[in-house]
Amino acid sequence: MCMNNESVKRRVFLIGCVVVAAGLFLTSRPVESAERPNVLFVIIDDLRPELGCYGNDEIHTPGFDAFAERSMTFTRAYCQSAVCAPSRASVMTGLRPDSTHVWDLRGKFRVNMPDVVTIPQHFQKHGYHTVSMGKIFHNHMPDVVSFVEADLKPEEYMTPEMIDRDAESFYYDEELNKELAEVRKKRLEQNPNAYADGWAYGRSTECSDAPDTAFYDGAQTELAIETMERLKDRQQPFFLAVGYFRPHLPFVAPQKYWDLYDRETLSPAKNPFLPKDAPVLAMNSAYELKGCYDLEWVKHPAESSLPEETARLLRHGYYASVSYVDACFARLLAGLKEQGLDENTIVIMWGDHGWKLGEHGSWCKQTNYDIDVRVPLMIRIPGMESAGTQCERLVELVDIYPTLCDAAGLPIPEDMEGSSLLPLLDDPEAAWKEVAFSQFHRNPRVDPGGGRYMGYSMMTPRYHYVEWHTWDHVAGRSGEFVVSELYDHESDPDENQNLADRPESRQLLNELAKQLHATWPSDALER
Repeated sequence: MCMNNESVKRRVFLIGCVVVAAGLFLTSRPVESAERPNVLFVIIDDLRPELGCYGNDEIHTPGFDAFAERSMTFTRAYCQSAVCAPSRASVMTGLRPDSTHVWDLRGKFRVNMPDVVTIPQHFQKHGYHTVSMGKIFHNHMPDVVSFVEADLKPEEYMTPEMIDRDAESFYYDEELNKELAEVRKKRLEQNPNAYADGWAYGRSTECSDAPDTAFYDGAQTELAIETMERLKDRQQPFFLAVGYFRPHLPFVAPQKYWDLYDRETLSPAKNPFLPKDAPVLAMNSAYELKGCYDLEWVKHPAESSLPEETARLLRHGYYASVSYVDACFARLLAGLKEQGLDENTIVIMWGDHGWKLGEHGSWCKQTNYDIDVRVPLMIRIPGMESAGTQCERLVELVDIYPTLCDAAGLPIPEDMEGSSLLPLLDDPEAAWKEVAFSQFHRNPRVDPGGGRYMGYSMMTPRYHYVEWHTWDHVAGRSGEFVVSELYDHESDPDENQNLADRPESRQLLNELAKQLHATWPSDALER
């Protein structure tokens, strides 16, 4: 089911993906290893593209905003699936979910593609010393094949009780930790194979008056700086991947970041309702919220919405967590500069998917809606002349792998399913591809009707078209057509009205359906 390179070229051509010349993303300039730039590769979990530099004037993100002044900010970057494991597997392999066969949290790309070469593996082959810390792939997946030094942790988290726990399950209040231990005990009694060994999740929020480094992300930031200091004198460039856990649930952050906001004055979601005429299977069930033991009562958004008090608390917690990770990121970049490394280091910051804060009456991610598939992406290459600019072209996270290779002077693997963004980093208004693809696997466990579907999403400069098909998860193929969605971003940027069933949309719908079926970059979609 993996498409070959010729198939990729043919389909990308059909959708008008103009990249100046095919050779631009299949080859790159040769550069001697000692002269190559370092790479600081930063992933942030569940980060919406609603930072100060993206136009949100309520949120406090001075670190990201300062970086935007020295990098290029992509305003229409899309992940390939709005859930952690598929999105990260896609980025790290340069292949889309239909090629990695990772469509949900249970998928493991190393099982499906044991010989696939990830970004850090490729850099290691070309003389880089590769190091990782934090959440890079998915939880419990350090992928030691990818790094010379894999899954480094702050010393205080190397104890037998903590080393195998997800960092997102850590709390800092003694009473909360006792409470979670009791909840875990009951979970394991009910299910000995409970997710994350019963630790995740605890309460949905925690506000603790402690320094940044008392929390995991702050501690690993200091470890990253120490690691850069250790690596800077080596006679080889480094590739350092740092994966931040916040703002993933639960919203755990130092009190000073909670204090940045007045909960009562934070703006609620503009559209706290399901999109009109949209199929119910398109919306997630908010099961992730229900994983927090203080929110087990939450229901599917088609049944009920959260009380205002709970919604305000969660928005406040999310904003505090974003501001905390913003401070960690700023500290990381300050450390890079303190080590004298910033002038010869490519820095990329990206989020693995979006997140809903009451939009469409829902929470978390796990849909094909723009709020979930659009992500923050910022890139700085030493000496780039376009620093401080924004690019509004449609780009995809699958483009990251070839971009980093191109920027570092490494050959770009021929099986890449994305394109190097270097032309846009040179000229943000350059001619570019006209679509971005995403997809989402709706599991029977969380679908109100108990069905299993695959939603195929195609974003164009103006329209968002989605087709839902039945899905054979064993064969990895779609079946019969079920329903479609159509949103006009010119008149409805928040996707509140599905136009697919309107008579006046019929011709446009047919054109977009033909385009999707002709250009979907795999053979998994029923033709």
